[in-house]
Parts: sequence; structure tokens; C-alpha cells
Amino acid sequence: MSIASQMRSHYCGLVTDTLMGQTVSLCGWVNRRRDHGGVIFIDLRDREGYVQVVCDPDRADMFKTAEGVRNEFCVQIKGLVRARPEGTVNDSLKSGKIEVLCHELTVLNPSVTPPFQLDDDNLSETTRLTHRVLDLRRPYMQNNLMLRYRVAMETRKFLDANGFIDIETPMLTKSTPEGARDYLVPSRVNEGQFFALPQSPQLFKQLLMVAGFDRYYQITKCFRDEDLRADRQPEFTQIDIETSFMAEQDIRDMFQGMISNIFKTVLATDLGEFPVMAYHDAMHRFGSDKPDLRVNLEFAELTDVMASVDFKVFSTPATTPGGRVVGLRVPGGSEMSRGEIDGYTEFVKIYGAKGLAWVKVNDASKGREGLQSPIVKNLHDAAIAEILKRCGAQNGDIIFFGADKAKVVNDSIGALRLKVGHSEFGKKTGLFTKGWKPLWVVDFPMFEHDEENNRWSAVHHPFTAPKDGTKTGWTPIRAVASPRLTTWCSTVGNSAGARCGFTALTCKARSSPRSRSDLKRRKKNSASCSMRCNTAHLRTAAWPSAWTASSP
Repeated sequence: MSIASQMRSHYCGLVTDTLMGQTVSLCGWVNRRRDHGGVIFIDLRDREGYVQVVCDPDRADMFKTAEGVRNEFCVQIKGLVRARPEGTVNDSLKSGKIEVLCHELTVLNPSVTPPFQLDDDNLSETTRLTHRVLDLRRPYMQNNLMLRYRVAMETRKFLDANGFIDIETPMLTKSTPEGARDYLVPSRVNEGQFFALPQSPQLFKQLLMVAGFDRYYQITKCFRDEDLRADRQPEFTQIDIETSFMAEQDIRDMFQGMISNIFKTVLATDLGEFPVMAYHDAMHRFGSDKPDLRVNLEFAELTDVMASVDFKVFSTPATTPGGRVVGLRVPGGSEMSRGEIDGYTEFVKIYGAKGLAWVKVNDASKGREGLQSPIVKNLHDAAIAEILKRCGAQNGDIIFFGADKAKVVNDSIGALRLKVGHSEFGKKTGLFTKGWKPLWVVDFPMFEHDEENNRWSAVHHPFTAPKDGTKTGWTPIRAVASPRLTTWCSTVGNSAGARCGFTALTCKARSSPRSRSDLKRRKKNSASCSMRCNTAHLRTAAWPSAWTASSP
């Protein structure tokens, strides 16, 4: 990388021992100034890092200028690269083996005293946003933006090498029904009319496919007027991709290759092969369609076991359609205090649970007598034996129970699984494994029942094709909540549909209709892809009559 100009010859952070004995010109900001009794040291900073500058009193004019320099002054220096004295090498810096003996020092711009030190990690968001320029000077923020840049560059390189065309789509568009409210922009020349900012380039990329562009991508802004969440802003960026004439496995193979290449090139991390899990298995084992596999805890299905117990808290959901009872075994959890258990009880209530039953396993070999819990007296011996067997309980464990509607159980005990796994207890006892754990989740259901409105709705979007959707003979659906729709859901229940990826990679495809897949990275949904429903008879069958539209 060549940056040589009349003002500087190198970046501060890239001055290394390969330049020993050479004269360099550097520009940057004073990170710290230290006066060591006649010799002044300046840590000079730019986007590439730091370099130590030594100001010697032998050069009187330069030294006088150095005495007036303070933190965040913008300066230019010229000096000689030399080795640091023995014992002062800093191995954490690229420039840690050298220092620059300053010959000339010019203050390009002075600074008032900063309101905080740039290496302060305990800043409030209000302070950071109030002083946004200083916040963006912090290495943490600069590293984030540089990482984003490198990811974008590697993405473009990969997609270009695989025949994708970068096409920019309009930002001022017509409002169309999507998942959230549109941001509206009033038109000056058409009074009373508005443009809408796109929630995604959905319609445009479909037009491009029908027009024959074959492979399209865009790193684009999307705008959604919805309530803020921890991982969602009013505007966000996604890598948007559309391609023709590829099957689901082709799609997954290609973009797994892209993601693996980005991680290897940018983070020097080999992700290996991505495991694949069916949606049904993910929900059954972890209560989530984006399971965090770093947490080494898993549900034990107990619905059938609890159907015969006298304890109504368990038997009622176990015998009610749509109900579920699960156990979550936490190895070594019997050391938890009652206060900790009560804290977890309050936590699961956030997700709709009415409470949190638990059993401590003091001695599994003794059966009922070896258990500690107020609910043991309500369970018969056969149920207790089966619970211990299915949970794989060992001495010193605790078993938490969830019993309610399946959604409440999945949400609450799934959240509890993550909270315990990510806690200090979980990390200390090996319930959490550091590292990257990517996962493809496949075979999502096409529809889910909206209990509030008593209707069926598409899980992802109504354009998603059913798995094996090339088959003929589907019965058209005429009403949203009709029995035929219920039959459709039970027939192809684990097939297509799903969620969309957040601010990362959304890859969608046409042609051979299959299912939708999500790539899970840590606790976030990093990518999703779906096969579009591109034949008229399937679209008519999968949509209610009110939604039916002709094929383009």
C-alpha cells in the first residue's frame, strides 16, 4: 500500500524494524504525551495504530514545540527510525521494536482537553454520541469500521468471481406491503403524495431475474419503521442476493463457501464444514430456530411422561393439544442457591411462563429419596425414573421444567438455556464453549397459526415455494383459516418458509422450488435463503384466493 505524499511517507502503525535507519514523515493525533525529565515521549496514532516518538532537547525549537503538545493535537513529525533500548520493546504493537527520533515537529491543529480518554472502555452511549468525532477516533470503533470494509471487499471479490452483477436499485419507491411500516418522503412536485424508502429491494431483484440478469447482488441500505431492538435500527445494511436456475444445495454450497472465505481471509478463522439441522429438530432440542450451539445444554422431551401424573401444572399441558413439557438438565447445578433459582424463575416469566419448577439431584441411585424439590411428592415413581433417564441426570445436577403451550415453553426454557450457559456459572462449569458455531437450519414450516387473530399466516413470505413443490395435485386454498389450509400445513409442515436474515446475508433463489434455509452464527441469524414459488398453480394453491395473482 503506497500512501507517500509531501506530508507523510508512512502510516504510524506500519513503521516497523524494516525501516530501521530511514527517515520517515508521519501525521497523526497525539494519543499520549509523557515528559520523562528532559525527554518527551509522544505516542502518535493514526488509523493503522501507534508509534512511539522521542523528542530530545538537543533540538531546541522542536523540543519547545513538544512541550506545548497535548492529547489529541494533530501533528506532523519527521524523524529517524531506530531500535528501542533493550527492555522497552512492546510486542503488542507492530511498531513495538522501534521508535522514531523526532527531528521536526509541526502542530497542524491544536485541541482542547478531551472530555474523556480514548482508551476508556466505560463510556455511556450518551457521552459517545455527544462527542461522536472522538468516539470514532477510538481504536475499537475504527477496527469495527475497518472490519466491515474488509468483509465488504471480500464479499464483492467472491461474488464477482462467481458471476454476480452488482446492480443498484432505487431508494425512492412506491409503498408496497411488507413486514413493517414504510418510511415516507413527501414529494415537493406532487403535493400530497409520498415516496417510500425500501424495506428491501424485494420487487426490484425479482424484476431483474425475470429480465434475465441471472445473478444479482447489492450491499444495500434497508429502512423499516418499527420498534427498536437490540439488533435492529431504523436503517440497516444487508448483502442482498438473487440468482436463477440453482437448487437449494447449490445455494448453500456457494454461500457457505463465501462465508468460509470471508472468515478465513478477514479473521484467519477456519469454520470447517457447517452442520445441517432440520427446523423440527432445532425446536425440539433447543426451543429455537437459531440455536446457540456454544451452549452445551439440551431439552429432554417429557410431555408423554407427564400425562399420567397428578400434578396439574404438568399433566394439563401434557394432555392439551399444543402443549409441551420439557426438562433442562444443568450439570453441577445443585450448588445453585435458592436466590439464584428464584432469579431464573422471574426471568422465564418475561417469556410468558407462569413459574419454574425444579429438582435437585443429590443421589440419582436412590430415586425419589435422592431428590430435593417441593414437586417430587406430586410425581409417581415411574415418572421420576423416566425423567432421570431421559435427562441423563447425575449426582449434583439440577433439572428445570417448562410446562405450558409449546411456544411459551420453547421461548422461556430456550431463553433460560442461553442465560445459564452464558452465565459465569456456565462458563466455569464447561456449559459454554468459546468459538464460532455456524449451523444451517432447514425445512421450515410454510405457515404458522396467529392465535391473536385466529388465522394462518406465512412464516417468511408468501412467495416461498413448498419443498418438493414441483409435485402436482395440491388442492387450492380458498380461505385463510379453512380446513384445507390446515391439511396443507400438516402435509408439508416441515417444508418451506422461514425468517429473514438480519443485516447480513439474505440469499434467495428461483427455479427448482425447494425449502428455505437459515445460517446461524452465534445467537444471530447471519444468512437466509429461500426458493421462490415461481409457478402459477402452486402460487394459487399456497395463497388464499384474496392474495392470488397472476405469474409475471
